[in-house]
Amino acid sequence: MFNRYLHILLLCMGLFTISSCGNFEKVRKSSDVNMKLTKANEYYDKKEYLHANELFGDLKGVMKNTRNYENLYYKYAFTFYYMKNYLEASYYFKNFVELFPNSKNAEECEFMHGVALYKYSPKYSLDQTNTVKALETLQSFINSHPKSDKLQEANNYVDQCRMKLEYKDADAAKLYFNIGQFKAASIAYKSILHNYPESNAGDFYQFMIVKSNFKFAELSVPEKQEERFANAINAYHELVDNYPHSKYLAEAEKIYSQADNNVKKIRNEHK
Repeated sequence: MFNRYLHILLLCMGLFTISSCGNFEKVRKSSDVNMKLTKANEYYDKKEYLHANELFGDLKGVMKNTRNYENLYYKYAFTFYYMKNYLEASYYFKNFVELFPNSKNAEECEFMHGVALYKYSPKYSLDQTNTVKALETLQSFINSHPKSDKLQEANNYVDQCRMKLEYKDADAAKLYFNIGQFKAASIAYKSILHNYPESNAGDFYQFMIVKSNFKFAELSVPEKQEERFANAINAYHELVDNYPHSKYLAEAEKIYSQADNNVKKIRNEHK
């Protein structure tokens, strides 16, 4: 009995789906522009964004320069966003601002342009070109709209962008260290500290500068070692001065002691 009811239910659902698709195709093929716009808005309100998107796309060309064009274009951009097609969404949000700079929705679309770019950007281990674009777009929005009610949200997205870029740079610095390119690692970690001075990992980056400089000095020719061990010592003092409570101090102090002893030994040999 249960299987029979289930079969009937599935059959009804299938018929409803076929009927719905058929109705949509009738709407889409219709030459009645006003009816298509009404149905597109209905689909949008019901969150049936794929159908809404297709109808808005059909209407976009024929409704240009009409009083309904602005609202159509606004919703059209959002259908892409809600369907998670963030690249297309960013394009149409940007275009909306250019087409309707005086619209009450222009500020929101300017913000959404940056948000869509952020959503489109990949995880930090991949190419971060779109993260940089999102950061620049959102920062421009913040600078242009200092009193916007979207300001806090925009700042949060900027922080997320910067975090992804920091992680990307930190991975590159780590790779340099792991493959024995210690001079490049030291330069890379210094660059991260300069670019992200408020980072919670600042003490780790400074510790890795100490470690990289020490390793670089160890592998250097004798006539260069004193200067390079001294660089490790100076980096250690910066760690102590800037991060007096760092959990890396104990390990850094061991490196410092070795570097200091090596400098003293080199100087004694030169006497």
